[in-house]
Amino acid sequence: MGHAEDEDDQRLAAEGEVAVARLAIDSGELDHAADHLADAIVADPQLPELHEALAELCAAAGGPAAARELFPLEGQVFLGSVVCRAHVEAAAGDWDSAVGLLASAIQYEPSRPWAHTAWLAREDLPALVDPDAVAQAVARAAGPLPDPLPAELADSVRPFEAFVQAVVAQHADHPLLLAMASGLTRRLGATARAVELAERAHRLAPGYLSSVMLGNALRSDGRPEPALAVWEAELDRTPPEQDDSSSYLAVDVAELYGALGRAAEGLPWLDRVLAAEPDHPKAGPARYALCHALDGDPAHLLGLADHHRAHPDHEYAQELLERLSHREPWLGMVAGTTEATVNVLRQVLADEDTGRDSEIDCTVSALEPPSSLLALHLALPRSTVAYQQVPEPDPRLPLTEPTTRIWAWDGTEPRPAVAAPAPESAELVRATAEIVWPTVPAAYDHAVRLAGLAPADLLGVLVHPPMPREDDLGRALLARQPEVWVRAVQAFACLGLAHHRTDQPWPDSERRRLLRDLLLGPEDWVVEAAGFALLAIGWTDPDTRPDIAELLRQRLLHIAEAQRSRVVTIQRSFAGLVLAAPWLEPDDLALARELLRRTERKTDRKTARETERTTEREGGAAAPPQAPAEPEPVSEPEQPKPRPGLLRRLFGKG
Repeated sequence: MGHAEDEDDQRLAAEGEVAVARLAIDSGELDHAADHLADAIVADPQLPELHEALAELCAAAGGPAAARELFPLEGQVFLGSVVCRAHVEAAAGDWDSAVGLLASAIQYEPSRPWAHTAWLAREDLPALVDPDAVAQAVARAAGPLPDPLPAELADSVRPFEAFVQAVVAQHADHPLLLAMASGLTRRLGATARAVELAERAHRLAPGYLSSVMLGNALRSDGRPEPALAVWEAELDRTPPEQDDSSSYLAVDVAELYGALGRAAEGLPWLDRVLAAEPDHPKAGPARYALCHALDGDPAHLLGLADHHRAHPDHEYAQELLERLSHREPWLGMVAGTTEATVNVLRQVLADEDTGRDSEIDCTVSALEPPSSLLALHLALPRSTVAYQQVPEPDPRLPLTEPTTRIWAWDGTEPRPAVAAPAPESAELVRATAEIVWPTVPAAYDHAVRLAGLAPADLLGVLVHPPMPREDDLGRALLARQPEVWVRAVQAFACLGLAHHRTDQPWPDSERRRLLRDLLLGPEDWVVEAAGFALLAIGWTDPDTRPDIAELLRQRLLHIAEAQRSRVVTIQRSFAGLVLAAPWLEPDDLALARELLRRTERKTDRKTARETERTTEREGGAAAPPQAPAEPEPVSEPEQPKPRPGLLRRLFGKG
C-alpha cells in the first residue's frame, strides 16, 4: 500500500470515529465520545472535523476546564488521550501543561504531526509560558530523538522547535532553556545555531549539563577537538571516579578519541571509570569497541557478546556488537564465494537477455564444491557443468569416516545423497533464512524456530534448497546472486541442527555429531555452514569452545595442506570464519590469518594481470576485471598430514 493510500485510510478511520463521537455527545455519553476522539486523533491529528468535535465536547462538559476529567492522566493512559488533553489544556489556557503534554506525544511517537497545531504557533504564546516548564518539555521531547533527525521526523518536529526558538528569544538568559534548545536544534541539523545556544548556556552557568550540550553541539558541527577540550575541562572539575554522571561523560570522551582514530588515547578514560565501577554499563562495552578499533581482533566482539550475556541489562554492549558486526562476513552476513562456476553464472546473469530458460554449458578445469551447482541450477535450471579433473587431495572425500552423508558422486558429477525435505519444512527454512543478521548470537536465536524440524529435513534442505522468498530481496538474489541465497539456506539449516535436542549434553549430543560430520565432510559450502553453526554455539555457550576449537582446527589444517597443491575455493571464507572463533589456539589463528593473506595476495595478483591485459587490449585505461572463469592449474599434491608446527612448515615462518 502506498503512502497516499495509507493516509486516506487513516483519514477515513478518523472521520468514522468523529462521527461516532458526535452521536455520543448528542446522547450525553461524554466519556464514550472522548474515547472515540482519542482514537481519531491518533489516526489523523490534523482532521478539522476532529478539532470541531473536541470543542463541542468541551462545551457539552461545561467548558475546557471541566473537560479535563474526560481525558485522565492517571492509570493506563493512551497516546490519543494525552494529545486530546493537550488541546483541552490549551483551550483552558494552561499553556505549560499543554506544551508538556504535546512534548510527551512527540517523545512517544515523533513521526506524527502533533506539533502542527494552530495554538502552538500563536505569536503571544512564548510570552505566556514558563521557561522552566518549556525547558523540561524540550528535554522530554528531544531525549529519545535520533541525532540527526531523518527528514520525515524533522518535518513533524519542526513546528515545536520553532516555538522553542521563539521562547528562547523571550528568555535569552535562561541557561537550562538554552541548553535544552541546543539539543533539539542540533537534531534538526542547525549545528551552528546549536553551538551558539550551548555556548551562551555555558557562559551563564558552566557545569556538567552545559558542558555536555556544548560538546555535543561542537561535535555535530564538525569541531571534535574543541568538544574534547570542553569535556575534559569538565572532567577535571568533576573526575569520573567521583561522580556517576561524569563517568558517562568520560565514556563519551573515550569514544570521541576513537572516532578521531586515536583510540589509544581514549582507553585511559575508560580504565579510570572501570577502576571505580567495574560493572559500569557503558565503559566496559566501550573498551571492547576501542580495542577492536585498534587491532580489529574479533576477540573484542566476542567479549561484547560475553559481556551482554553476563549483563543482559547492559544494552550498550548489544548495540556496539551490532554496529561492529554489520556486514562483516560470518559475523553479520554470509561470506562470498570464489568458484569459477559462480563467476561464470554472475557474468551470464548480468546480461539483460538472460532468463530462466537460458543455458550455461561450460567446462571447468577442476572439481568444485557441489553446492556451486545448486546456485547455478537455482537460477538457470537447464545449465550443465563438466569438470575435467579431480585434484588431489580429492575434495570428494571426507576427512573422517562420517555417519552422515549428503553428497554422492558419479565420477565428477555430484548428486544429493539424501531425500528432499518435507514441503512444510522447506517452507519454514525458506521463511527463516537470512543473508544478513545483527550478530552471531542473534542469528543463533533467530534459528530457534527450526528446532522442531527433523534432522533429515534439515539435511535435505542443504542439498535441495528452496527458492528465494517472493519479495524484492528474493527476486534480486535469484536474478543476480543465487549463490548468496544458497549460502543463507545452508547456514540457517545448520543453525537449525544446532538447536536439535539441546537437552542432550554437548559432548555426546546428536547435534554435535551431525555438525561434526558436515564440517569434516567433502569440501563444500556445507562445510562452512556447519562451521558457522558451531561458531554460533561457541559464541553462546562458552563451555563448548574447547571442543569446537578442535573441530574447526581439523578442517583448517586440512585446507592448509590442500592449498599447497590445488585451489581450495573455500579457503578465504573458512579462514575468516575461524578468525571469528578467537578462542582457538594462537597458532591456529595465525595460520588462518596467513591463509587469508595468501588468498588476498593471489587475488591482487590476478587483478593486476587482468588490468594489464585489459589495458593492452583497449590501449587505454582499464575497466574492472572479471573474476577468472577457472581455477589456475595445480601441481601434484601431497596428502595432508596435520600436526603441530604446520605454520612453519607450510609458510617458512616461526
